[in-house]
Amino acid sequence: MRSFVCALLCLAAAQVAHAGAIDKLHRFLETTKTLRADFAQIVVAKNGKKPQQSLGVMMISRPGKFRWQIDKPYSQLLVGDGERVWIYDADLRQVTVKKFDAALGSTPAALLVGGNTLDKNFILREVGEREGLEWLEAIPKSPDSGFEKLQMGFSGSDLKAMELFDNFGQTTSLFFSHLERNSQIAPALFRFVPAAGVDVIGE
Repeated sequence: MRSFVCALLCLAAAQVAHAGAIDKLHRFLETTKTLRADFAQIVVAKNGKKPQQSLGVMMISRPGKFRWQIDKPYSQLLVGDGERVWIYDADLRQVTVKKFDAALGSTPAALLVGGNTLDKNFILREVGEREGLEWLEAIPKSPDSGFEKLQMGFSGSDLKAMELFDNFGQTTSLFFSHLERNSQIAPALFRFVPAAGVDVIGE
């Protein structure tokens, strides 16, 4: 998820059905306050050998708050509370803390949870249809983003997939299911309080 973890703006409903992926992204951002989805993540190294697969749950409360919880095959939790990002490894009983802006910057997570600053941080272009989805490509303007490009696939008005291509030749694919937009999500899920005995590293 560390390879994964600013902004996810208006057209009328009749227009959205015929809009390109970039228009759908703007509409998605404009109309989405909260988002919950199950995800399957596949990470393929540059050499293509033995992809790493994981399953989990993503929750977002825009702007600025998110919860990224990997359940299988190992447990890992990332929580952004708007000020800091907490990266918790349950097996090591260790949490790394980073300032929110420094942790996200021009990362894919910034596309999902940030403010409406797409044009400031990313170059967007349409890349057509593939696998039944309409795709756009986001290229970060910052050379320090840690990835080369991100592609996002939409079905109708829903975000269904993302593909991240990092600077080391690694590809991370995310597939979303059971999407719930603008439902109630408990605020406590976007806070992290280290339990007794957990080592805290960072800020």
